[in-house]
Amino acid sequence: MSSEMRTRGAAKWVSGFVAAIVMISVASDAVAQPHWPDYRGPNTQGHAPWADLPTTWSEDQNVTWKVAIPHRGWSSPVVHGNQIWMTTATRDGQDLFAICVDLKTGELLHNFKVFDHNEPDNVNTLNSHASPSPVIEEGRVYVHFGDYGTAAIDTASAEVVWERRDLNLTHFEGAGSSPILYEDMLIFHCDGTDVQYVVALNKHTGETVWKTDRSRDMAAIRMHRRKAYTTPVVWEIEGKPQLLSQGAEAMYSYDPHTGEELWRVIFSGYSTVPRPVIGDGALYISTGFDQASLLRIRLDGSRGDLTDTHIEWQLERSQIPHRPSFLLIDGLIYTVSDNGIGQAIEAETGEVIWRERFGGQYSASPIYDGQHIYFFSQEGDTIVFPPGREFNQVAHNQLDAGFMASPAVVDNTLILRTETHLYRIDP
Repeated sequence: MSSEMRTRGAAKWVSGFVAAIVMISVASDAVAQPHWPDYRGPNTQGHAPWADLPTTWSEDQNVTWKVAIPHRGWSSPVVHGNQIWMTTATRDGQDLFAICVDLKTGELLHNFKVFDHNEPDNVNTLNSHASPSPVIEEGRVYVHFGDYGTAAIDTASAEVVWERRDLNLTHFEGAGSSPILYEDMLIFHCDGTDVQYVVALNKHTGETVWKTDRSRDMAAIRMHRRKAYTTPVVWEIEGKPQLLSQGAEAMYSYDPHTGEELWRVIFSGYSTVPRPVIGDGALYISTGFDQASLLRIRLDGSRGDLTDTHIEWQLERSQIPHRPSFLLIDGLIYTVSDNGIGQAIEAETGEVIWRERFGGQYSASPIYDGQHIYFFSQEGDTIVFPPGREFNQVAHNQLDAGFMASPAVVDNTLILRTETHLYRIDP
């Protein structure tokens, strides 16, 4: 094991075995859906095993249609039926829009202002005023602009069903965490420099179901280190659902029905972006800025502060991503760092199996279609390769503008949002 890793806690597989079987079953059922309701897909993990996606494309190859998306926004597209939804905003952040594109034709079906804001905050140069991704289901799409507002939209009429503008916090450099749907609730993080909490709204009415403050004491922590951008995941562990929710300086689990905190793990890190990845009886997270570490946290029914007992290994390297999420495939974790270093890491031990330098900058999260992994750069490059213990690139594709949004997959089709356009890519 690398000298850059610290092993903490002896138990590894026995206590997590049952949980792993349950989680794999849940994920397998989820990915059978034909829609892309969440920015990381039906199973929230970036997997699309039903798909046989194209491996090569360009501006004039395998592009079924291409449509310009007005204004500026990094939210990832979500798809239900023949509708693709995303958000965008004017560059000054004063006007915030919902956009719907026809999946078959690329026609712009809806483009309307949801909110306006006379005094928008500044955002980080890597952020936008429309970075949180929507989440969609039959008949409804839910858009979220952080402190500026959250709304439910009827997908047939494009009318706003309800809105909330009173869940206030100071984002400091813009919002980034996306909402999720669980049962009859819309759940999202509110991790600002002033307050840090998680909230669940009734998806039908917008009314608050529960609201839970983060338990980590931030009083002595510098303001910029209180921020987080991660999107939560609900996962079944030992027969019970847990809301796995990463904030600044801590990873939390909550009861998704009540908001009760079940456990937490403390770490050093903030502005966390990569979404937690789950499998093999464990949870894998990046600790975020400044020096990111990759942690493997054992998942079981334990409660309370698990910092000293459940971190199974910690990989400390500069190549751990601050922004892109990662993939877990057949016992290997695949990551691409912000500055274009790809890695395959042994999930059980944290050993680095291979490392490749792609170049460029990366923010979008990768996907896996059951055959190939796809990494998308801010320069418009896509690196395509099969999973395995040796790196073997099969394609390198280029579009005119770069990727900040993560892709969507429908049947055997890729939906790609660059900084300027939306593409439909087909075999």
